[in-house]
Amino acid sequence: MSKSTSSPFTDAAQTWNRRFGADGFLFGEEPNGWLREQAEAWQPGQRVLCVADGEGRNSVWLARQGLLVDAFDIAEVGVAKARQLASQHSVSINFAVADCDTYAWPQGTHDGVAAIFVQFADPALRERLFANMVRCLKPGGTLVLQGYTPQQLEYRTGGPPLLSHLYTEAMLRTAFADLDILTLREYEADLAEGSGHHGRSALIGLVARQR
Repeated sequence: MSKSTSSPFTDAAQTWNRRFGADGFLFGEEPNGWLREQAEAWQPGQRVLCVADGEGRNSVWLARQGLLVDAFDIAEVGVAKARQLASQHSVSINFAVADCDTYAWPQGTHDGVAAIFVQFADPALRERLFANMVRCLKPGGTLVLQGYTPQQLEYRTGGPPLLSHLYTEAMLRTAFADLDILTLREYEADLAEGSGHHGRSALIGLVARQR
């Protein structure tokens, strides 16, 4: 697989609307495994923001755990499917259609941020995105993040084919130096998250707390 630094997300809204426009759910209806494992960081009634939430599998699951959930995505097709999924599960979520720069990031208001495979972001956008995620957290608020590492370029089972978009431990330690890092782990696992993430995968998971 090419390690090109050019991005397939030049028109991100169009790209994701097309991908989410197919029948079914691209990444399935079940929550991400890392998120499920780490969600005990939050208690029912706390407010969590799901970043680039896609078709809603993660936000809906969090709302079903009794959390107050805000979520946004650039793709209106994805958000429409997320609304339908929330309705099917009888949960209420504050959805918005927005990109990572135009979203009205609230400051110091959230007990948690969930950022699961937000690797459409090139390095400049990623820096802005991560900074907004940190500012969004209340003191004591917790970030749960998962992404792919560069080894994923060999597996080809999901994620962008772009080295510049993938995460390393050193990158995440630098990006979230203002947080207390509770867990930072590189590992491999077999994912079965729809057709979008399927097979052996090179992963990294982070849990970090606002000071």
